[in-house]
Amino acid sequence: MTTSIIKSQEITVSTDLGKDQIKLKHIIKSLPKECFQKNSRKAWTTVILSLSMAALGYYFIAISPWFLLPLAWIFTGTALTGFFVIGHDCGHRSFANRRWVNDLVGHFFMMFLIYPFHSWRIKHNHHHKHTNKLDEDNAWHPIRTEVFAGWSKNRQSAFELFMRQRLWWVGSIGHWAVVHFDWRNFQKKDQASVKLSVAVVVAFAAIVFPSLIITTGVWGFIKFWFIPWMVYHFWMSTFTIVHHTLPDVPFSTADKWNEALAQLFGTIHCDYPQWVEVLCHDINVHVPHHISTAIPSYNLRLAYSSIKENWGPYLHDEYKFSWNLMKEITNQCQLYKTDIGYTTFDAYRAAK
Repeated sequence: MTTSIIKSQEITVSTDLGKDQIKLKHIIKSLPKECFQKNSRKAWTTVILSLSMAALGYYFIAISPWFLLPLAWIFTGTALTGFFVIGHDCGHRSFANRRWVNDLVGHFFMMFLIYPFHSWRIKHNHHHKHTNKLDEDNAWHPIRTEVFAGWSKNRQSAFELFMRQRLWWVGSIGHWAVVHFDWRNFQKKDQASVKLSVAVVVAFAAIVFPSLIITTGVWGFIKFWFIPWMVYHFWMSTFTIVHHTLPDVPFSTADKWNEALAQLFGTIHCDYPQWVEVLCHDINVHVPHHISTAIPSYNLRLAYSSIKENWGPYLHDEYKFSWNLMKEITNQCQLYKTDIGYTTFDAYRAAK
C-alpha cells in the first residue's frame, strides 16, 4: 500500500492506493493546470523553428561538398522529424483549439513525409488506448513465442535477421507502408477522412517528385528528399522502439493490463543530444504524453517534473540514447513469453 500527497491545481489530493488501484485520472488530477493550456505563440514558434531549420538544412545540402553531405542529411532529416512532431500535436488536437486548424497544419507538415494525416491519427490514438497491451498495441510491440512458432521458416528467418542485424531503424517504413494507405482497414465512419489524407500525400508526391527529378535529376531526388526522409525514419523508428521497449518493460494480456501503470512504468524517458531535443520539440519527454495526449509538446517538461515529483516510484529509470542502449534492446528484446517477459532467439530454441 502506497500513500502520497499530491499538491497541484490549487487543491490537495490525498491518495491511499494500492499499485493496481492507480488510475490515469489520479495522475492527471495531480498535474498543474498549466500543462494543459495551449499557447498560440509557443505553438506557432515550433512551426517557425521547424520551417526555418528545414530550409537551412536544404540550403546546407545544396551548397555542401560531398564530404559534408552526411552532416547536412542528418541535420535536415532531424528537422523533418520536427515536422512530424507538429503533425503529432495536431493529431491529438493539442496544437490549436480549432479542429480545422489542427487538420490543416497536420496535413501540411505530414505531407512532406508522405504520411497520411488522418490514418496516422486514428491508428496512433489506438496505441494510446492500449499501450503495452499484448495483441492490441499497434506501435512497436513484441512478438510472442507462440506467434513466432506459427510463422513460416522464411518469415522467422526474416524477423531474426531484422533483429540480429539491428535493422530497427527501418521498422517505421514497414509500418508506414502497410498500415496507413488502405482505407479498407478503417471503420466506415473514418474512411472518407483517410481517403482525403491519402489523396493529399499522393498529390504532393505526384507534383514534387517529378519536379525534383526533372530539375535536379534522379540524384537530386535522392539527395534532397529520399536520404533526409530515411534519416527521419531512423529517428521515427528509434523513438518508437525506445519509448516502450526495454528488457524489464512488461507487455500484458488484456485481463492483466493496468492502463496507468502501462503509461507510467511502460513508457521510457530517454535523453537525446540537445540539438535533437530542440529540433524534435521534446517528443522524447514521453511519459506525460502518455498520461494525457492533451498536453502540448512545449509543456511536456513541466508535466514531467510534476510526474517525477508525485509518481516517481512508479516510473522506469531514465536512459540516455546510445549505441549500447540499442544493442541492449535488439539483443535481449527479441521474442516475448506471455506472463514472463522478453527472451532471445537462442533461449527460445534451447527451450524447445
